[in-house]
Amino acid sequence: MTSTVEHHLRPGVLQLPALPPLSLYVHLPWCLAKCPYCDFNSHAIPAAPLAPAAPSPRGGASGLGRPSVGPTPAALPERRYLDALRADLEAALPLVWGRPVVSVFIGGGTPSLFSPAGIDELISGVRSLLPLEADCEITLEANPGTFERERFRAFARAGVTRLSIGVQSFDDALLARIGRVHDAAQARAAAQEAREAFERFNLDLMYALPDQSLAQLQRDLDVALAFEPPHLSVYHLTIEPNTRFALDPPPRPDDDAASEMLDAIVARTAAAGLHRYEVSAFARAGRECRHNVNYWQFGDYLGIGAGAHGKLSFPHRVVRQQRWREPMTYIERALAGNAVSQEHEVARGELPFEYMLNALRLREGFETAQFSARTGLPLSAVEPALRAAEARGLIERDAVSVRPSARGFDFLSDLQQLFLPVR
Repeated sequence: MTSTVEHHLRPGVLQLPALPPLSLYVHLPWCLAKCPYCDFNSHAIPAAPLAPAAPSPRGGASGLGRPSVGPTPAALPERRYLDALRADLEAALPLVWGRPVVSVFIGGGTPSLFSPAGIDELISGVRSLLPLEADCEITLEANPGTFERERFRAFARAGVTRLSIGVQSFDDALLARIGRVHDAAQARAAAQEAREAFERFNLDLMYALPDQSLAQLQRDLDVALAFEPPHLSVYHLTIEPNTRFALDPPPRPDDDAASEMLDAIVARTAAAGLHRYEVSAFARAGRECRHNVNYWQFGDYLGIGAGAHGKLSFPHRVVRQQRWREPMTYIERALAGNAVSQEHEVARGELPFEYMLNALRLREGFETAQFSARTGLPLSAVEPALRAAEARGLIERDAVSVRPSARGFDFLSDLQQLFLPVR
């Protein structure tokens, strides 16, 4: 599937006054093992090495510009994947030509499986093709199971400005219950290394884990907060379809116990100077994740890599894309200039829900003028739903902004559903 600028610039039903900020998402899909709760497009590294890649058609230094990417797991096709990412990005450039990029997020999977030289090559290639803003935030996801002393510093030298570590828990028993490949000692070492190597870093935690007690959660918070993270993400374990946990669900805390855990998280993070700026995100002032904030404010993002999703705005339409999901298929298709597997224009009637699904996750909500600027629709398009939400005590609003109330934050899915299109 190919996209053309002319196709997207043709007249349409929307009138966007300006294009929103643009981010870049890069998906690196491999992990050491697939976690039983994970429904992301992630794949365990093949057991046997793959055949050597063919020489790059660009000759000499293949891919993003350097011939060597350093040591990686034997079966990780780093070289070919970097070539595919380059081809994918080059093919997409006409759709975002000249637009400055405010953030780059390298997610997965486990991107820290890639060598620091490979990440250096990736970031350098992105800089050569896209105009990154001077203070562009460049985040890399990492897992403690791939941690080596000095490795995080090497990522910083490669151009990563923010590291996000998937700790999930500092309890060995709980880590085993959720199938993580690292242990508590590795998690502590990785968090300490991140603290020393990066001014901006995030720790991911999970709660309501199998048979987790409030006391165990409190101990996880003790350890996490002792590292003084500028950003903490805390997610409720949910059972997603098409995961191993969906086939064999583990025993988990009930809703009352999970609610008590969330109350503890909110209280402890506030006492530590972290404000809850999004449903699952806590940060010190000025340390919010710019990339995720752009998502939640219905900004644009170009997604490259296996299974990556993207959202791009044009003067008369909003378009969503998805890349081929299976990594080897993606590599072949991207190198052939056909990385996009699906593309559709977001229907006018779907835009209010898509906007609210994101914007209402933010504690501060959104400015009413931004709704019109990002969707091309007047606020009157959602006025009935806003009145219903206000009547139920789920939002607060004034002349310029709308924000979820405390009750709306607690019952966010109920609030968001009010904006579903009427069938």
